[in-house]
Amino acid sequence: MKWKLKYIFLIILLLSLSSVVFADEATTTDDLKAKIDERNNQIKQLEQEINQYNVEVTNAGNQAKTLQNTIKTLDLTKKKITTDISLTENKIVKTNLTIQQLTKEISKTEDHIDLNKRAIINALKNIQSLEEAGIMEMILSSKNIGEVWSDMDNIKQVQRTIRDKSNELTIMKSDMQTKQSSLTGQKKSLVNLKQDLSGQKQAVEYTTAEKSNILTQTKNKEQAFKDLVKTKEEQKAQFEKEVFDYESQLNYLIDKNSYPKPQNGILAWPLDSVYITQKFGKTVGAEKLYVSGSHNGVDFRASVGTKVKNVLDGTVVGTGNTDTYPGCYSFGKWVMVKHDNGLSTIYGHLSVISVSTGDILATGDTIGYSGNTGYSTGPHLHISVYATQGVRIEKYVNSRGCKEATLPLADIKAYLDPLAYFPSI
Repeated sequence: MKWKLKYIFLIILLLSLSSVVFADEATTTDDLKAKIDERNNQIKQLEQEINQYNVEVTNAGNQAKTLQNTIKTLDLTKKKITTDISLTENKIVKTNLTIQQLTKEISKTEDHIDLNKRAIINALKNIQSLEEAGIMEMILSSKNIGEVWSDMDNIKQVQRTIRDKSNELTIMKSDMQTKQSSLTGQKKSLVNLKQDLSGQKQAVEYTTAEKSNILTQTKNKEQAFKDLVKTKEEQKAQFEKEVFDYESQLNYLIDKNSYPKPQNGILAWPLDSVYITQKFGKTVGAEKLYVSGSHNGVDFRASVGTKVKNVLDGTVVGTGNTDTYPGCYSFGKWVMVKHDNGLSTIYGHLSVISVSTGDILATGDTIGYSGNTGYSTGPHLHISVYATQGVRIEKYVNSRGCKEATLPLADIKAYLDPLAYFPSI
């Protein structure tokens, strides 16, 4: 009977070993956690710096539009985006560390699962051998009945341990599935961060080029800058009237049932931080800024290099840059997305475009980065919302300054108030 007892104790020992956590694994995990915590602290510091830069850029932008203030704003913007790059690089390092941590935890969990499985299989095999021996053999081979009951109790103890280990195995598997899901999310986040990094670097290049261009055009003279601004304002007013007159003559068939009725929340915000500088329609600001007296979209405050997000699932149906046509004072760098619900949106004055025609986007995907391209009184994001049936992307052949430019043109009835579709303010 002693060999049976040895079997039982061996089984219990094997099952208990399946829960051992090796010290070196814990140390490695602790090291990774410490590195992640260190990156989190650096990220927090950089975010505070960026917030301060945002305040300084906004304050500089609100000052009188002079050459000196414009150059100051561009310099601050460049510093802010450079800090954005450092922040993103730290987030990339942190995400890579998190991926390493999760990978090690998954590997460790898989080892424990495998050990538990082998322990349970061996235990079941040995239990089966003991049961096949039969109770009669136990009685005959024992000196007293008490020893038999003791052996049976030991067998029951092993059975209970097997049941407990089976439950532990189920929990381990569930835990691993959660970690694997988190790992997939971290890898997706890493791809997005690398895309952000690329866009931010391009935004720095754009800001540097814009400063260089202004200095070249004005030869660093204030009067030359004022003359440049005045000329642009005159050309912008001329172009604006031209577009308004042309779009007023369009008469596209627009079925009001082809797009959703106004309801807050149909569209998501395009920016993480929302501050509206110009609303849709006839407003006091619109009367001062636009020849028609009406604004055909919504303007958001957004310093150069701010990430711009897609507001609703859809397909990119066009991108362009009207700045490549001298005298075309329009959207600058723009992206247009057609949504499945009968609405379309355009994102104007970007510094960087991160998508291509034909791309299928989810809500929140990166469209590009805000800028000051096209005719713009300062860095901002312009968004227009259209009834899809009433807008076309076409070469503006009827224009003087934009004769070869391709851009969205819409029946004025197709313009919808974006704030009626965005979340409530």
